[in-house]
Amino acid sequence: MILQLFDRDRPVWTVEQMARALGLSSSTIYRHVRNLVKGGFLDPVSGAAYALGPAFVRFDQILRHTDPLSQIAAPVMQDLLKHTSEACVVIVCRKFKDCVMCVQEARGSKFRGQIGYERGVTMPLFIGATSKVILAQLPDRQLKSVYLDNGETIHRVLRASNWHEFRAQIKDIREAGYALTRGEVAANRVGLAVPIARNGKAFASISLVGTGKMWDDKKKVDAFIRHVRAAAAQISRALARQSPVVSR
Repeated sequence: MILQLFDRDRPVWTVEQMARALGLSSSTIYRHVRNLVKGGFLDPVSGAAYALGPAFVRFDQILRHTDPLSQIAAPVMQDLLKHTSEACVVIVCRKFKDCVMCVQEARGSKFRGQIGYERGVTMPLFIGATSKVILAQLPDRQLKSVYLDNGETIHRVLRASNWHEFRAQIKDIREAGYALTRGEVAANRVGLAVPIARNGKAFASISLVGTGKMWDDKKKVDAFIRHVRAAAAQISRALARQSPVVSR
């Protein structure tokens, strides 16, 4: 619970602040913090406060070299740039709790600027093509839960005035098999995303992100859709062939 408090907006916490946020006593929090510091998961900083520790750097390095999704996707992402446009970025994201998190990014040689996504950055399930195409694979029960928890934001961003309009938007994405959005994550950015499946269930997505007049060319966009679909299918097939590695 303690580690879940830390994010980019609030990277430093004192024991007292943690206790208030979690509704626990300071003595209880301190015992947990002491163990987390010993393990390298928290690091003392000035003002009797704590920040995330170096253990996370080690675990990120392990993930970069062992995560099947990242390992399989990396060369596919480079090929996708070659077959579409070097003025784009390709990102692979996966569902993480109630949001979507970027796990891999490949920038084209001609891409300039920021896209709003990089490894470890999370985004709500209902903003941007990358998120929406994963959201579209959820059953209606989970979809309605997302709507009820985020109704005001969904009304503002998606201009869906009620649950039925929201469900209809998501259903269109599910039936199309891809999501295409403009300016939802970053101004003037276009995102095209297709779901990635594992064991028959969509849990991630691969997206082509860019800007410029090429996104106004229907023939070019149709070609992009075909290439992104092919990339997603290639990753899904490779994941299906993966056998779990179990230490003996």
